[in-house]
Amino acid sequence: MSVFLREDIATLWQGQDPFTAAKAVKGEVFRNVKGRRTLRFEAQPGSYFIKLHFGVGWIEILKNLLSARMPVISAKQEYKAINRLAALDIPTMTIAAFGERGVSPASKESFLVTDELCNTISLESLCNGWQQDRPEFRFKQRLIEELARISRVLHGNGVCHRDYYLCHFLLRCEDGGNVDQSLPPHLSVIDLHRALIKGSLSERWKTKDIAGLYFSSFAVGLTRTDLCRFIVAYTGLPLRAALLSGGAFWRIVQEKAERVWERDQRKLVRHTPSAHAGR
Repeated sequence: MSVFLREDIATLWQGQDPFTAAKAVKGEVFRNVKGRRTLRFEAQPGSYFIKLHFGVGWIEILKNLLSARMPVISAKQEYKAINRLAALDIPTMTIAAFGERGVSPASKESFLVTDELCNTISLESLCNGWQQDRPEFRFKQRLIEELARISRVLHGNGVCHRDYYLCHFLLRCEDGGNVDQSLPPHLSVIDLHRALIKGSLSERWKTKDIAGLYFSSFAVGLTRTDLCRFIVAYTGLPLRAALLSGGAFWRIVQEKAERVWERDQRKLVRHTPSAHAGR
């Protein structure tokens, strides 16, 4: 068994078994899937998110393995990933509490409490209106360069997010959600429960992340210049040299992103009521 409680959570749960206290937390449910639940809750001195893992069972583990996916069986992976990002000086969540018990991968219990990242907006929400309300040029440029810098640092240090989408980047903003576009963007990376940490990453994992990020930006209205700016900042090379040395990498990124987009569009059509009209 492994347990860490920061002073504020230790005081809040004083005299209680931490696993029992974690399961008893009440709040706004953000996610509730088999074996895992995420809630936001408030307590002195602030607001927090808690992720509870209850054990997914052997059937779920086998299903994931047969689909060539690594199952998420504990909050420990996110706990390790947050600490890794903090060591790399990449802004992310702050850990307030963590606990894990059990030996069997199918029945491990765990929890992770993090401070809420207040006064932030997801890049997905921020960029949704860019085609109608274009951002300031310098702000957009800085944002693309910061996304590329974070990606370069993560991948260069053996970290693959595995859910690398715009919605998992939070931009610091003012009270009320206003963004001061004259300031350098401050981005935090969230939702690291599937993160992979290795000594070094193969191209497979790098393309997975970058393709996910590119796919999630399809509706933003990025220009060819924007994409080139990302490539230059990610590789640290002039554009011509980056494309000459890594042309295959960027082709794979584009193909992967387009496949996911096409798959999602087919799903959207199948689930649109008008698509079944007259049947």
